[in-house]
Amino acid sequence: MSTSPQVLFVCVSNRGKSVMAEHLTPTVTDRIVPSSAGTNAKIGSQVNELSAQVLAEVGVDVAGHQPRQLTDELMRAADLVVVVGTAEVTPPDGVAVEIWETDEPSTRGIGGVERMRLIRDDITTRIRALADRIER
Repeated sequence: MSTSPQVLFVCVSNRGKSVMAEHLTPTVTDRIVPSSAGTNAKIGSQVNELSAQVLAEVGVDVAGHQPRQLTDELMRAADLVVVVGTAEVTPPDGVAVEIWETDEPSTRGIGGVERMRLIRDDITTRIRALADRIER
């Protein structure tokens, strides 16, 4: 990877987990250039309210984020595609993909804002580990 790798975070809607990963990355490292997209993005929709709320708690503003549909071109432009959660991605040949099977608190009966805080914290931990690997 280059000195500032392009990392494309992908989830289903590009309204929650991938948005969190994209916007949390600069709080962890300035050596990764993050972006995000969704496998089923609804253009013109807003970021999930609870995602935006828990990001704001750590000083991250996503008010201007617009969901973006995943394309082969976006994947080819990235040094690494990171699938966050349950999205199914078929990358073009030669595209590096990493899958983060993130914590899903709802399977333990945890919902609402507490669920989103746990997801945010899990994603932050994974970004730190990715940054550590990349920055070596």
